[in-house]
Amino acid sequence: MKLIKIHHIAIICSDFHKSKDFYVRILGLNPIREIYREERDSYKLDLEVNEHYQIELFSFPSPPTRPSYPEATGLRHLAFAVENIEEAASYLTQHKIEVEKIQIDPFTNKKYTFFADPDGLPIEIYEVE
Repeated sequence: MKLIKIHHIAIICSDFHKSKDFYVRILGLNPIREIYREERDSYKLDLEVNEHYQIELFSFPSPPTRPSYPEATGLRHLAFAVENIEEAASYLTQHKIEVEKIQIDPFTNKKYTFFADPDGLPIEIYEVE
């Protein structure tokens, strides 16, 4: 078997409309398709990230909260590449999103920081030049 690329990342949210606003309006992801699955009382929104990767945003009635502290086994966080981390962090702060202190990766000397989506999912931004 040869894996070619990541096809999509699925995220379950507790408030679909709040998370849709966050990922579309604030993070600037492009909606591809939105459907409501009545039999599951669930929305599904397909999002495009710079014409390459796709995020599937799901809603389900009363999903359990995600354990983040202490960190739990499983997918740790979602990371996005940015060209200028200071500008990205400032933009997020202007939208009332708390951003952690910018740090330097000791192995790559690249800048990175974290913030959270409306459900507390940790999201990293990583400067790539």
